[in-house]
Amino acid sequence: MLHVNDQIAIEEWELSEQFTRSQGPGGQNVNKVETAVELRFEAARSPNLPEPVKRRLQRLAGRRWTSDGAVLILAQETRSQARNREIARDRLADLIRRAAVAPKKRIATRPTLGSQRRRLQAKSVRGQVKVLRGKVDSEE
Repeated sequence: MLHVNDQIAIEEWELSEQFTRSQGPGGQNVNKVETAVELRFEAARSPNLPEPVKRRLQRLAGRRWTSDGAVLILAQETRSQARNREIARDRLADLIRRAAVAPKKRIATRPTLGSQRRRLQAKSVRGQVKVLRGKVDSEE
């Protein structure tokens, strides 16, 4: 079981892992051992995630969200398969944790009287600068 926060816990049957060979340096270890982990979480069908969290998770996941509603996390930083599994699970938990936080509603405010006056004053000063750019009379 993957504990995300007090309200959300992901069951083991919702997660599937696939192991592949890692990329990058590592010598013969890279060519022989399948240490990279691809963690797949079927988020759209998960009974443990509320609908608003699923929508925010889809937006946050970006390209990691597949067309069938799964989140794919790839971890291949270390040469240890067990450590890569931990990293992938931590990334998934962090992503769900961020999706669980509801954004604050924006409260519309009006500009203050002083800010309105400063804006209009700046516009008039700028307008005067542009008026002075007119053609010069050559009466000299």
